[in-house]
Amino acid sequence: QVQLVESGGGSEQAGGSLRLSCVMSGDIFSYYAMGWIRQASGKEREVVAAISWSGGSTSYADSLKGRFTISRDNAKNTVYLQMHSLQPEDTAVYSCAATTTVYDFDKIYSYHYWGQGTQVTVSS
Repeated sequence: QVQLVESGGGSEQAGGSLRLSCVMSGDIFSYYAMGWIRQASGKEREVVAAISWSGGSTSYADSLKGRFTISRDNAKNTVYLQMHSLQPEDTAVYSCAATTTVYDFDKIYSYHYWGQGTQVTVSS
């Protein structure tokens, strides 16, 4: 059974940075493409970043304007989301998710397994 556990969320002021981590257990991490999906109150879920199983391909939401970076360490079964220049509109619950899909890992419908999520709150 795949389990995903996020950490690193919290409160930050606008312009600050946070790094989220997500550890997978229960299967071979390198079999999976990984994504970070956020959901703000009253809004639909959004794939903010995704990364292929090898880390060789990444995808980002256009709205981020280069402020976030996704990476992974297959030796540690961990995917990261480094967030810079945080804005109040980045406030959301951030969840990591896993998929065995080779293509379309930037699409929310591709994801099979989800973590519980971690809250990120950015104040102005």
